[in-house]
Amino acid sequence: MTFHFVDCQTIPSCGNNGKPEKQLKFTVNVHAENDKFLIEVKVLFFARARGLTGTSEMSLEVTSGSSAQDCLKKVILKFPGLEEISGCMVLALNEEYASESTVVKHRDELAIIPPISGG
Repeated sequence: MTFHFVDCQTIPSCGNNGKPEKQLKFTVNVHAENDKFLIEVKVLFFARARGLTGTSEMSLEVTSGSSAQDCLKKVILKFPGLEEISGCMVLALNEEYASESTVVKHRDELAIIPPISGG
């Protein structure tokens, strides 16, 4: 379950012995979509993927329970040029190679790594 901290304020109250004391009141936002929560994943682009997107990283919101493939599909919708390397790229989740079926979690890092050549 993901909560987003929004506001904190001090409110007066009476303690058990009748003396005034301060309590903190927290306000949070919970984002839900079809009984699932939105999570944030950091997407990293390397080599040709960086060239096709024009950026080295982006933040992506997906529903909880999403897979790396779900994230990739959403990224390709935003950057259609990635389609040309989609069949030969590998994915890494939190610096470990991952399959497309791997479920992502809040604040994971998903790296898109295209084939790299050189010597």
